[in-house]
Amino acid sequence: MMAPGGGVCQEVLESHSNVADYGIALIANDLPVKSAISPGGKPGMSSTNGVYELLECPVCTNLMYPPIHQCPKGHTLCSNCKIRVHNCCPTCRYELGDIRCLALEKVAESLELPCVYQNLGCQDIFPYYSKLKHEQNCQFRPYNCPYAGSECSVTGDIPTLVAHLKDEHKVDMHDGSTFNHRYVKSNPQEVENATWMLTVFNCFGRQFCLHFEAFQLGMAPVYMAFLRFMGGDDEAQKFSYTLEVGANGRKLMWQGVPRSIRDSHRKVRDSQDGLIIQRNLALFFSGGDRQELKLRITGRIWKDQ
Repeated sequence: MMAPGGGVCQEVLESHSNVADYGIALIANDLPVKSAISPGGKPGMSSTNGVYELLECPVCTNLMYPPIHQCPKGHTLCSNCKIRVHNCCPTCRYELGDIRCLALEKVAESLELPCVYQNLGCQDIFPYYSKLKHEQNCQFRPYNCPYAGSECSVTGDIPTLVAHLKDEHKVDMHDGSTFNHRYVKSNPQEVENATWMLTVFNCFGRQFCLHFEAFQLGMAPVYMAFLRFMGGDDEAQKFSYTLEVGANGRKLMWQGVPRSIRDSHRKVRDSQDGLIIQRNLALFFSGGDRQELKLRITGRIWKDQ
């Protein structure tokens, strides 16, 4: 029999989540609730584990946040997967429509759950709807490898990534808060996009990544240098840096705050948060016949008081 106002879908994504041996109880809006069997033999929630499983989307297995959707028969899934399954319930194949599972959303408000990075050291407990925001900024959340020369999938804490950059990517490692770097490229007129080797500086007990690359800014070919901090946003705000480039009596200077490696190098580059040098000016600074890029960039990092 077809559900009221619903049709049957032919092609859907099937759920692959493991389902424990639970009884089924119905609450408002015909929501199916898994009720664990307690040692005394009476159905009921013995802990928050059963509720926690209810809040897992059967398609992606991630926790569901409002709006939580349900089909006319009460099967739930998250809003992202509602799009993925083309509005068809992955359990019974009926059309999902626009039914919100308000009962389950209300149940979620009463929960307090550990951070997803608990096994990495975070011992905090959060109300259900505050959990996501915390996890985005959790100090125990692993960082992505900041290397910009390739799409590296390695993640870890800062000491792990520093060792990874040194051993796997063979990046230049320097101690000190001042630097004088020279970037060279033959036939620069033929290069529209290029990324130079990352340099890592150790100073003030922390690590900073110096990036230099060529790309198109609109229709204009440019070079850009910028600094990223190996740590979180709050710590990055405690530091400042300058970059300078020049020759022949001319000079360009940039002063800013290093961006956390939480922001990808592409995000920082596209926001133009760094020293940008037009290619013609960069070749002027290089001297000679302008057939080779020879750019010297100096800089300094300091900790704000």
